[in-house]
Amino acid sequence: MGSPVAGDTFERVKRILILGSTGSIGVQALDVIDSADDMVCTGLACGSRVDEMLRQASERAVSATSAAVGGGSVAPSTDFAALIEASAPDIVLNALVGAAGLPPTLAALERGIPVALANKESLVAGGDLVAAVRAKTGAMLVPVDSEHSALFQLLEGVDPVRVRRAILTASGGPFRGRTADELRDVRPTDALAHPTWTMGAKITIDSATMMNKGLEVIEAHHLFGLSYDQIEVVVHPQSTIHAMVRLDDGSLIAHMGPPDMRVPIGHALRWPAAPPARAQMPLAGITLTFEEADLVAFPCLRLAREAGTIGGTAPAILNAANEVAVAAFLDGRLGFMGIPEAVEAALNAVPAEPADTLEAVLDADARARVVAAGAGVG
Repeated sequence: MGSPVAGDTFERVKRILILGSTGSIGVQALDVIDSADDMVCTGLACGSRVDEMLRQASERAVSATSAAVGGGSVAPSTDFAALIEASAPDIVLNALVGAAGLPPTLAALERGIPVALANKESLVAGGDLVAAVRAKTGAMLVPVDSEHSALFQLLEGVDPVRVRRAILTASGGPFRGRTADELRDVRPTDALAHPTWTMGAKITIDSATMMNKGLEVIEAHHLFGLSYDQIEVVVHPQSTIHAMVRLDDGSLIAHMGPPDMRVPIGHALRWPAAPPARAQMPLAGITLTFEEADLVAFPCLRLAREAGTIGGTAPAILNAANEVAVAAFLDGRLGFMGIPEAVEAALNAVPAEPADTLEAVLDADARARVVAAGAGVG
């Protein structure tokens, strides 16, 4: 069971390029950097909110062509290789949404630049490609997701031969306890009302369908070299425990913390240096409850595990179809339970192939999107 990261401690101010700076993770990362004296942002990139990104750049003396701080740059561009070269980062925070995050992950790793990964789709769609590049360059890959950050910290101190299971916790989202029939008429506004986390729209819907947890299962497989049989999911509504490890003697060790993404973001950006102390989470009054996931009401979790087990381009097909279906749901063109139906249709229609080239992954992605777009999307 390999560690997902390796590297030397930085002894100077760390230069950080943020991809997806206008999203939830990007905004919180800027908050972390702005409050630190050992990090500086030298480059920004975004999807469509260019004006917001330019405001962020202006506030931090990072211009659209060159930066007053450190000679970095900022650009609303998909030429990530050029952006990486211009901003000269010590680490790239990939907080882009969806499979669009895979090419810049590969671009950074190919140059031996560490990646703080908040874009789980990089590993879901291209886990085999990422592994091949990392084997060649030895570049760091540091998890930002709260669950994987917790697992990394837990596994760091455990003899791998003692690990029996890694357990990812799920909040259950806004629809925990509802049946499949009760979910057919829910609206996007209902699904966006997450009970514990503040996140972007797409990941919030994925949490509501439990697809997000399914994607995290695939991500954990690639990050930690765990078999799918070794990865469990348990619903934990309080979102206080982020991950647990079950040992050979039957005991459990758990990572607890507040539902605040700035904690794992700060851990990833500073790795391998220790993060600074934050306000301590009180223990008095904390209640911890756990439930099994309902795979009938939330079939996306089952579909993700099945796609991961099949391997090859199957996870890329799953992810692409889900992106299309979630967008259609948010636009009012597809019902909530139509999301897993569209994903399953794509998995059945598009055969899984070896994911040994970026072209193969992108082809599977494109074919899955076509199928999903026709699977009941009005």
